Amino acid sequence: MNAAVVIPNWNGREDLPACLDSLRRQTLPAEVIVVENGSTDGSAEMIRERYPEVTLLVQPVNLGFAGGVNVGIRYALHRGHEVVALLNNDAIADADWMRALVAEMSRDDSVGMVASKFVTMDGSRLDSTGECYSTWGLPFPRGRGEERLDAYDGATELFGASGGSTLYRADMLREVGLFDEDFFAYFEDVDLSWRAQLRGWRVRLAPDAVAYHRIGATSGRIPGFTTYQTLKNLLWLAAKNVPRGLLPTIAPRLVFAYSLTFWRAVLRGQGVIAVKALVVVALKMPKKLRQRRRIQSGRRRSDDTLRPLLTWDLPPGSTNLRRLRSLVRRVLRRPPLDRRA
Repeated sequence: MNAAVVIPNWNGREDLPACLDSLRRQTLPAEVIVVENGSTDGSAEMIRERYPEVTLLVQPVNLGFAGGVNVGIRYALHRGHEVVALLNNDAIADADWMRALVAEMSRDDSVGMVASKFVTMDGSRLDSTGECYSTWGLPFPRGRGEERLDAYDGATELFGASGGSTLYRADMLREVGLFDEDFFAYFEDVDLSWRAQLRGWRVRLAPDAVAYHRIGATSGRIPGFTTYQTLKNLLWLAAKNVPRGLLPTIAPRLVFAYSLTFWRAVLRGQGVIAVKALVVVALKMPKKLRQRRRIQSGRRRSDDTLRPLLTWDLPPGSTNLRRLRSLVRRVLRRPPLDRRA
C-alpha cells in the first residue's frame, strides 16, 4: 500500500527531531508530511535544514489538531496515497511501526482504521491501545496507565482509534469525511471513529505497531486548554453521533457527568473558560444537529451491532464520578425516615 504519515506541529521544535528520525528508520518507507501549524520557534527552518526529504506544509496560523491534520490528509489523498497515518510530533515510532499498521490494514478491506500500541516515552506504561466510548458519553483511551504492555494484544477489535498514532484507509476518509475542525483538539478522533462505525467500517489494533508518546507535551503549554476543549467537544460528540435508540441510555448520564465537570472547573477558578465553552457549544449546536442528520441518514449499522462496542460503565479514571454514583445509589436505597427503626 502506498502510505503517507502526517505530523501536525505547533512549537514542537524540541520534540520533532526524535519523531522524524524514527520515521527515517522505518522498514516500510512512507512519505512524511509535516503540517507546520503557525509555530514561532523555528520548527520550519529546522525541518528545511535537517530533513529535506520531508514535505512541509506551512500554515500561517494554528489550525488546531483537527484543522492541521486535515491539511496534511488532503494533500496525501491528492497525491494518491492509499493509506494515511497520523503521528504526534511528541511521539517516536518503532522501526516496524508502519509495516505492522499496513499489514493489519491489508488483511480485511472492511477495516478503515488501525490503531497502534501507544506507550509512555520510557516504555513503562500504556498510553492507549485504542479509544473507547462509555455509556456515560465519555471517551477514554483504553489501557492508559497500565503496566502490562501486552494486556490488550488479544483484544484487537476496537470502537475507535487515537489520532496520535493511527493508520486510516483513504477510501474510508473519502466516504465519512475528515476530522471536524470545530473540535480543534480533543475527541475529534472519537468523532471520526463514530462516523466510521456508523458507516460500517471496522477499527482494529495492530499490537506490533508500537509508538512512544510524551503525554501532554503540546496541550500542556496552554492554561485552561484541556478544560475548554473538553467542555466544548463532549456535547457535540454525542449530539452528532449517538443514535436515537441509545440516547435514553447515554444522554442522562452525560448530562450528569458534564454538570460535574463544569462545576469542578468553576471551583478550580476556570469559570470564565467553562462558560465560554458552553456559549460556543450553544452557538454551533444547530450546525452539529444538521451534521447529525447527514450522519444518521447514511448509517449502515444497527444499534444492536453498536452496543457491544460501547463500554457499559464509567471510564476507569472517573474516580469522583464513581464516588458520587455510589453515594446516590446508597441514598436511593435507604428506606423513608418514617419506616426506619
